[in-house]
Amino acid sequence: MNTITVPRPAGAVRYTPLAVWVMLAGATAYVLAFNPTDRLADPTGPCVWHALFGIDGPGCGGTRMYWYLVHGNLIQAARHHLAAWAATPFVLYALVAWTASWTFGRRLPQLRIPRSAYVTYLAFFLLYSVVLRNLPWAPFTWFYVPDLV
Repeated sequence: MNTITVPRPAGAVRYTPLAVWVMLAGATAYVLAFNPTDRLADPTGPCVWHALFGIDGPGCGGTRMYWYLVHGNLIQAARHHLAAWAATPFVLYALVAWTASWTFGRRLPQLRIPRSAYVTYLAFFLLYSVVLRNLPWAPFTWFYVPDLV
């Protein structure tokens, strides 16, 4: 398979994806330093959405999901934020492809996801994160993320 060479952005702009990788490394270092699954106070404090509204919201469980992903526990990662967990491989591939293109001038095969899939995912994300996670009966109680305060 031949790799397609593409023109790269000029100057320092072409290293923008590397800044995203640095932020991802920072997020990884944070979850390794401060276990978000324990009951100990973390520097960021409790979930603001949960504190304001008393229900799980779009971001609740995201840090815990990432902690479980970093530790290889896919089941608990899915439990804490199923919608973000499902998007993780696509977002990671997009970041790798962007880095390859802008930084190294190499084009990876492009994901061809139809627009309807994006709309469906967004609808699922909102339905899941605001409604299904807050229903008080099984099987939806599996998705509930308790506030750790």
